[in-house]
Amino acid sequence: MAATADLERLPSVGPATADKLIESGFDSYQGIAVASPSELSNTVDIGENTAATIINAAREAADVGGFKSGTSILDHREKIGSLRWLVEEVDDLIGGGIETQSISEVYGEFGVGKSQVTHQLAVNAQLPEAHGGLDGRAVFIDSEDTFRPERIEEMVRGLSEERLTALLEQRDIAGDPTDETAMNLLIEAVLDKIHVAKAFNSDHQMLLVEKAREIAAEHEETEWPVQLICVDSLTGHFRAEYVGRGTLAQRQQKLNRHLHDLSRLAVLYNAAVLVTNQVQSNPDSYFGDPTKPIGGNILGHKSTIRLYLRNSKGTKRVVRLVDAPNLPDGEAVMRVETEGLTTE
Repeated sequence: MAATADLERLPSVGPATADKLIESGFDSYQGIAVASPSELSNTVDIGENTAATIINAAREAADVGGFKSGTSILDHREKIGSLRWLVEEVDDLIGGGIETQSISEVYGEFGVGKSQVTHQLAVNAQLPEAHGGLDGRAVFIDSEDTFRPERIEEMVRGLSEERLTALLEQRDIAGDPTDETAMNLLIEAVLDKIHVAKAFNSDHQMLLVEKAREIAAEHEETEWPVQLICVDSLTGHFRAEYVGRGTLAQRQQKLNRHLHDLSRLAVLYNAAVLVTNQVQSNPDSYFGDPTKPIGGNILGHKSTIRLYLRNSKGTKRVVRLVDAPNLPDGEAVMRVETEGLTTE
């Protein structure tokens, strides 16, 4: 009722419109402020002019969309969290970890370990901030049937004794890392904080972002907010459903909307978004690596950090930083072992 009363302070919003807004997920000034007039109009069944009036008022109330000084932006960035891979070389490469309020992309060939990264970060996100985590839960959108709870268990057991002790204390579980009963309780607790949904097609995948928003809203004020959203893989369904040059424009428009929904979710709930991406081979390339990511410029521009993962000898993987707004290109080496991602 309080949320409804707050929305009714906006111009052109009465009780009925406020109820529609909340039912459609627009339950805060900030959520309305980052919507487009056409989106709000279609969702809530109001005119576009009315929607634009509501959005402008929400932007003013939430202080969203105006110019700010560089100092204000710097202050805002201090609130952004950083989720570490717990692989020192990789964390150094990407400036300390993947950031909240942005989209990070990992692409590479089949079997290179992209899903291993999503599993590891779903575990790491639950660690205390002092140990490289974000004290939060994870949402996992699975489009390729890659999520395995058994892998989460292996990665939890593969954490250092210091981090395992911190996790046990964090959850008030009596015992230490050598206590099998305590470890079983810990693994169950970690799995309980990972919300997994399988996407059956691209439309369902986009719908699951809205479901993720509902989970984030439900837990926003709790001690375990959503701090990580994984999509593995982002482009698999789009690539399968839109075949040929004739469907390329439609696919890119749809993918663009999907990315904007993910970006908005990241900003609204101060969460990190990690997407994996498939690749294709460029037949025109005569020199260098012919591998290039799917998604074109739309995904390239929307990803804040792009990482290219490629195979090396055995379990060794090379992580290449392809693009970042404030970091130089570079490479780091890690291993994908039974206990998770480790230093080389």
